[in-house]
Amino acid sequence: MPQIIPVLLSGGSGTRLWPLSRETHPKQFQPLVGEQSLLQATWRRLAGMPGAAAPIVVANEEHRFMVAEQLRQLGVTPAALLLEPVGRNTAPAIAAAAMQAQAGGADPLLLVLPSDHVIRDEAGFRAAVLAAAPAAEAGKLVTFGIVPTGPETGYGYIKSAALPVGGPSGPKLSAKGFGTEVPPTGGARVVERFVEKPDLATAQAYVASGDYFWNSGMFLFRASRYLEELAAFAPAILAAAKTALAGAKRDADFLRLDRAAFEACPSDSIDYAVMEKTSHAAVLPIDVGWSDVGSWSALWEIADQDPDGNAHHGDVLAIDCRNTLAWGGRRLVSLLGLQDVIVVDTDDALLVAAKDQVQKVKEIVSVLKSQGRPQASVHRKVYRPWGSYDGIDSGDRFQVKRIVVKPGAALSLQMHHHRAEHWIVVSGSARVTCDDKVFLLAENQSTYIPLGSKHRLENPGKVPLELIEVQSGSYLGEDDIVRFEDVYGRSV
Repeated sequence: MPQIIPVLLSGGSGTRLWPLSRETHPKQFQPLVGEQSLLQATWRRLAGMPGAAAPIVVANEEHRFMVAEQLRQLGVTPAALLLEPVGRNTAPAIAAAAMQAQAGGADPLLLVLPSDHVIRDEAGFRAAVLAAAPAAEAGKLVTFGIVPTGPETGYGYIKSAALPVGGPSGPKLSAKGFGTEVPPTGGARVVERFVEKPDLATAQAYVASGDYFWNSGMFLFRASRYLEELAAFAPAILAAAKTALAGAKRDADFLRLDRAAFEACPSDSIDYAVMEKTSHAAVLPIDVGWSDVGSWSALWEIADQDPDGNAHHGDVLAIDCRNTLAWGGRRLVSLLGLQDVIVVDTDDALLVAAKDQVQKVKEIVSVLKSQGRPQASVHRKVYRPWGSYDGIDSGDRFQVKRIVVKPGAALSLQMHHHRAEHWIVVSGSARVTCDDKVFLLAENQSTYIPLGSKHRLENPGKVPLELIEVQSGSYLGEDDIVRFEDVYGRSV
């Protein structure tokens, strides 16, 4: 079995699942189905697959600590964690990963996976990857086409030719074991063409023909073959990605792609840059319970539902409701007499939408951004490498935060020009540095950090440290931080 390196793409912002998914904490880091995040589930479904090596992860640099922490929770050490300084779509990201995979002279198969999809039949998916491997080893760029369950207008489609890869006498890669709806020819087929998202009538014709499959955005190919095809059809992308990787800087466990080179790279998807142009594309039809979780209605479709079609998460009370999705947060959400409605409640934003209108949620995000409102991109609860903070109250000259510091973690040594702080320990223990003093605080103890004092907060214990911070001053923005030392390598 050849070596297969998974390439986990984790750069998306997931705006169609607002207000739960936002730029600073997008959907791939959310536990939308089950207890693990979509990123964690993406890696977990590969467990035990023959030939699977440690993954290469490509992520937005703003998400680097979330990616690292979520993989650490699974006991996974990536082969490389490449950080994009800006988003440039999938073609450049995969190019950088492919060149990284070739370091040391290797030329493995790359299994390219978006990190924000759901696949119910994990064993079936692993079987599909192994079934696609011979075609990929033979130089094909294999994509996994999803057998349609209906005339979906929100996906692009792939039209396959009747012939399997290799022609009438070529290998027919078995699809047995991962779906009863896979066409009887079974294995990988030659791709005839990629088509854009259709209207309803066209989608119905596609599904009726049996020759069209949803474009999943998942691929299997040799690193060298992808780079060869990219050189032929999008040489500017290849050149920019090569320069960005050559100029990459090591930062602890991360590899930061060169900003100037990557910013200069054309932004394009692998579909447009390569797959729609190459004559070596193949598609393997699969039926594995796939969803891209691209909207709240898509999540409703795959969620566990009661006999009335209601899918609820959190503390939700529904009476006389049908076909609703309610996602609760910290408080009770009550629904009465509703049908085909989506309700999503977070600490700082509430969404109520007709189920057939949720594709327009991104329009709300656009309006919020145009108004400069923070709800467009950040949650009230913000995650940091040392833990998190939650802004629970604020006024003209004060702000109250609930801070949680992980065991053994420490905030940067810092000072503020415009605010003073009071810290009250709720649970755990804190080591406090305030100018030339270092002391411990236990539960129910507090301290005062004067404006302009150089200070640090640490958790020396084995349980999370929880405290309440009361800030007071003329300006309370997060950019009023001057760092002197930081164990996480952030700007000082």
